[in-house]
Amino acid sequence: MTTAFDQLADRILSGGAATAEDAVAVLRAPDTELMSVVAAAGRLRREHFGNTVKVNYLVNLKSGLCPENCNYCSQALGSQAPVLKYSWLSKDETLEQAGAGLRGGATRVCMVSSGRGPSDRDIDKVVEMTSALKDAHEGVEVCACLGLLKGGQAERLKAAGVDAYNHNINTAESHHENIVQTHTYEDRVDTIGKAKDAGLSPCSGLIAGLGETDEQLVEALFALKALDADSIPVNFLMPFDGTPYENTWELSPTRCVKILAMARFVCPDKEIRIAGGREMHLRSLQATALQVANSIFLGDYLTSEGQDALADLEMLRDNGFVILGMDESGFAELIEEHRAKAAARATGGCGSSCGDGCGSACGGHDEQERPVIRRRGAGTDVAANA
Repeated sequence: MTTAFDQLADRILSGGAATAEDAVAVLRAPDTELMSVVAAAGRLRREHFGNTVKVNYLVNLKSGLCPENCNYCSQALGSQAPVLKYSWLSKDETLEQAGAGLRGGATRVCMVSSGRGPSDRDIDKVVEMTSALKDAHEGVEVCACLGLLKGGQAERLKAAGVDAYNHNINTAESHHENIVQTHTYEDRVDTIGKAKDAGLSPCSGLIAGLGETDEQLVEALFALKALDADSIPVNFLMPFDGTPYENTWELSPTRCVKILAMARFVCPDKEIRIAGGREMHLRSLQATALQVANSIFLGDYLTSEGQDALADLEMLRDNGFVILGMDESGFAELIEEHRAKAAARATGGCGSSCGDGCGSACGGHDEQERPVIRRRGAGTDVAANA
């Protein structure tokens, strides 16, 4: 039986485009039609990306201590969340953390720092890190996420070899003032424009679960389409204790899948990345979500733990996906390497890659409890989850 979602996919594959009304209809589809939505959106995903998944790895260069008041953020001004707080990693520390992710299967390293925006000395640091990273790892992609850019900074990053710049719009323009007051929506759009003008690939996405309406989610996606973002990270709110959004639970696994499918219909040929909150909100539907999305972060996030890296890789393999840029034999070898490391650690803990006790994929954490604060990787002496 041909569904309305099949007809929408047919139209897009024939050169048409989804309308705002189409996007709202996807979000409001009954849960009984979820697999029809996934099957139709999955046709667009396979047309442009086959069965590949792009694997990205986050390195938090500078954590906490941010002067901006983004109400959803555990690092923001006024946040009481007990996250790691540290100043800039050194070049060698950055190489160590990035190398862990690249050995774990990632092809893009996302270097992130908290703060309103970088100083010229901060740009100097990232330039040096990028040069060292490119020298050490042939073919690695580097994405910088440093906040609001000033004139000339994007050009310096591009000249140093940075490939992409991430700056999320986070929500619809009509909702922006409700979630942050220390900078404007226009400030964010301006930075994306600076990155594009310098030749950096624009990476910009959103956070779902911030009290926005269906129409505002659609507004945000169409804004990202108009900005021509090459990569669109879709985050699901992680309601950290100590932030204004603590105890905010608006999302279900099926809702999250529909949001990702809506993004695929609106931006059929763009990288749709399942980002923060993936494990907490999608839960058993993570693999289903990858039938419409084509990109994930491996391991942990900026201030919270993700599921064990081996679990990420096995999920991809078990559901017929391959890592972009890696052949099947290389993928199989990578999984065996992770399994061997897990076995070697088994006598000292639960076998997760956290390196110090129980990882969030081992069954020792309730999926509905608060975000697990990251205590490993960058800024610690504990091995990274990669």
